[in-house]
Amino acid sequence: MGSQEFVRAGVGLGCGLGGMVVSAVGYRSQGIPPALHRGLPSPYLTLIFSLDGPVVGGVTPEQARGPDAARTEIVVGGLHQRPAYIVQPGSEAGVQLAVHPLAARTLLGLPAGALASDDDLVTSGAEVLGKRAAEIRERLCEQRAWADRFATLGAYLRERAAEGEDGAPVRSEVGEAWAWLARHRGAGTLAGLAEHVSLSPRRLTSVFQAETGLSPKQAARLMRFQHARNTVVRAVAAGRAPDLARVAADCGYFDHSHLVRDFRQYTGVSPTAWLAEECRNIQAGGHLYGEE
Repeated sequence: MGSQEFVRAGVGLGCGLGGMVVSAVGYRSQGIPPALHRGLPSPYLTLIFSLDGPVVGGVTPEQARGPDAARTEIVVGGLHQRPAYIVQPGSEAGVQLAVHPLAARTLLGLPAGALASDDDLVTSGAEVLGKRAAEIRERLCEQRAWADRFATLGAYLRERAAEGEDGAPVRSEVGEAWAWLARHRGAGTLAGLAEHVSLSPRRLTSVFQAETGLSPKQAARLMRFQHARNTVVRAVAAGRAPDLARVAADCGYFDHSHLVRDFRQYTGVSPTAWLAEECRNIQAGGHLYGEE
């Protein structure tokens, strides 16, 4: 009988990080049938330290399973608009962090927009973070308690944050635009957002995309989808069948078909098909990584 474990970090990891790390989750599975997992787009950057061999994946199922698959033990993923496909072996372990995209300059040393690519949805963390990250990964592999691993990662990220304080800051208009979108969970208009930050829609789109890799409209859609997806996941985790029409209405979609459209774009399948694939992970405590 296979087993799955998801352990969320307490507030300790985020101390001194000022909301730069939205969540941190330790995961471990053993004896699970190998599968192809869909890494879904999110309004947050993904940072993974694998503790059991490289993470293997690609932009298509064929690439993920083929000789051209990306293989890296430390994953950095930017904001993207389609799923990444990850080969899940029978046993795996690691720590996955959701990093605020406007913290990329401080924690990663480059803007989130520099990670955006249609051809490569994930980047080797060793190339971005350097030798020190590889040393941290080795220490995480040696440790056995999740609390110790979270403490090690928290200290490492605070170290990087202190080193990155003198870097180029994020434009205040971009920071306020992101906060406005987050408060409205992706609702509202580009004109209203541009007026709020006192930039023209064209200028706002230009500076926002350079910083994050997404236009404000794309970021808004992604935030709205994240809210809808989390609502669906919470229902399933509680043993209820999600009412997709109600979810669509509550999350600001024009109608049910628009929610289904976004699910197909961001997951590659319908909501029903995605839930069928991910039901086991949801019941084990996966997917809700504390973003809301």
